Amino acid sequence: MVVRNVSTTTTAPKVTYVTLFADESIHPRYEAALQKFSHELGRHYPMYIGESEVRSKAGEFEHRSPIDTKVVVGYFQVGTAQHAREAIEEATNSFAHWSKTPWRERVRIIRRAADMVDERKFEIAAVITYEVGKNRLEALAEAWEAIDAIRYYAKVMEENDGYVVQMGPGGPGENSRVVGKPFGVWPVVSPFNFPFMLANGMALGALITGNSVILKPTSEAPLTGLLLYRVFRDAGVPPGVVNYVTGPGSNFEKEFVSNPKVAGIAFTGSRDVGMRLYREFLTSQPHPKPVVMEMGSKNPTIVTSKADLKKAVEGVVRAAYGYDGQKCSATSRVYVQTAIKSRFLEELKSRVEQLGVGDPREKGTFVGPVINKAAVSKF
Repeated sequence: MVVRNVSTTTTAPKVTYVTLFADESIHPRYEAALQKFSHELGRHYPMYIGESEVRSKAGEFEHRSPIDTKVVVGYFQVGTAQHAREAIEEATNSFAHWSKTPWRERVRIIRRAADMVDERKFEIAAVITYEVGKNRLEALAEAWEAIDAIRYYAKVMEENDGYVVQMGPGGPGENSRVVGKPFGVWPVVSPFNFPFMLANGMALGALITGNSVILKPTSEAPLTGLLLYRVFRDAGVPPGVVNYVTGPGSNFEKEFVSNPKVAGIAFTGSRDVGMRLYREFLTSQPHPKPVVMEMGSKNPTIVTSKADLKKAVEGVVRAAYGYDGQKCSATSRVYVQTAIKSRFLEELKSRVEQLGVGDPREKGTFVGPVINKAAVSKF
C-alpha cells in the first residue's frame, strides 16, 4: 500500500507505511483510544439498510479478537439473501437522487468525510488493532491513508471538472465532450488486512462519482466496516446511498451477482473467491457489467551488488513482516545477486531478530497475531 503525498490538516504527526515512524506524542492518544474501546467490547450491532437499523431473524455471530480469543469484539447480524435484496432496493431508490446531486456537492460531503476520519483516526486505529491484530503504527497508517485517499479523490474530481473532458475540434459547428456517468448500485466486499482503507477506497470511488453502495465487510472486521459507514453517514451521505450489511459472504453472493439492479461489484480478497464472483457475475447478468477486483499476488524484491544493503534489508523486512505478511503487497520472495548473498542473509537475520513479537497493543510490537486458525496453518 502506498500513501499518496497529499497534505492533511491534522493535529498529530503523520504516520505512513513508508516511514512507520511515530512522534512520541501519538502514543498517549492511541493508548487512550485503546482504553476507551476496551469498555465498549461485547456490544451488539445492527445492520443499516436505507434509514432503518436492521436486526436479523437469523441471529447474530460473535467476533473475537485475534489478540486474545477470549475477547469478544462484538456481536453482529447474520445477514441473509433477503437483506441483500432489501439493500439493493434501497440503494437503487437512493441512486436516482444521488446521481443527480451536483458533483461539487458530492465532493463537499466526501471532503467532510476526510475531516471526520481525521477527527476519529485514533478510535479507528484502536478498533483495527483489536479486530485484526495490527500494531499501532500500521493501524494508524491505515487511517491516515484513508484521509489522504479521500482528499485525493476529491481533488481529482475538481481537476477533471467532475469528469467532463472536452474533445478536439470536429466538423463545422460540432462540439464533442466525454462525460463520466455513474453506473448505479455497487456492493463493496472488503477484506480483513486493510479493513478500513480498502473498504474506503472502493466505496469512495463509487460514491464521489454518483453511485450508491452496499458495504459488506469481511466477518473478520465487521466493526471497522461499521466505523466507515458511520463516517459517510455523519458526513452527509444520504440514507440508502450507503448501506451496511454483515454475515457470511455466501449469504449475499448469489443476490449480488444475479440481481439485475446491481450495476457493478468491487471486491478485495482471495483469488479463488474473486474469480468465482467474476465468472458468476458476468454469466448471471443480462449484459456485461464492470467488476473491480484486487486479489492475491506474489511480490518479488531484486537486490543487486550495487544496492545499499542496509536499506535493502530494511525494505524487505518491512514488506515481508509488516502485518505478518498478510497482505497482497507483502514481499514473498527475494532475488539476491550471488556476490552479496551471504552478507544480505546475515543482515536480514540480524534485523529480523530485532523485531518485537507480541501483543500489537504494546508500543514495542511489530509482529502481532495472524488473523485466525486457518492463517496459523498456512504459517
